[in-house]
Amino acid sequence: MEQRINGFEKAGNAMKAMYGLGMYLNKSIIEQPLLHLIYFRVSQINGCAYCLDMHSKDLRVMGETEQRLYMLDAWRESPVYTARERAAFGWAEAVTRLEHNQVADDVYETARQQFSEEELVDLTMAVITINSYNRINIAFRTTAGSYQPGQHVAATH
Repeated sequence: MEQRINGFEKAGNAMKAMYGLGMYLNKSIIEQPLLHLIYFRVSQINGCAYCLDMHSKDLRVMGETEQRLYMLDAWRESPVYTARERAAFGWAEAVTRLEHNQVADDVYETARQQFSEEELVDLTMAVITINSYNRINIAFRTTAGSYQPGQHVAATH
């Protein structure tokens, strides 16, 4: 596939607003490895090759294991994730998919058992942010594969 538009170059001011969300999330009380696992999982759901490439590389640099990355698509059946991670994955999937135009009560209750109200707001902002990036990259066919770990750090700090 050929890239349509380089949204990161052509929409500088709009992207600065998006980067502001990244700066906020970089300071979140939610642990960064978990946020990146959420970014990776949502990107799997949406099929965003660029974000899958980026977050898999960043997660590996953070020390994430290959096994946990490979099993993430089947997190419900995989014994390698904590209760907190499982609650986050369930929340991220529900907010991304919005089945029946809602997030189910049981998903919310599970998330609230693991996350404070402030953390749940941050988790929701993370899901909203990665969904936005996924849609930009998919719409403009951002070329995947060349991302270097930490490449976008300057833009989000």
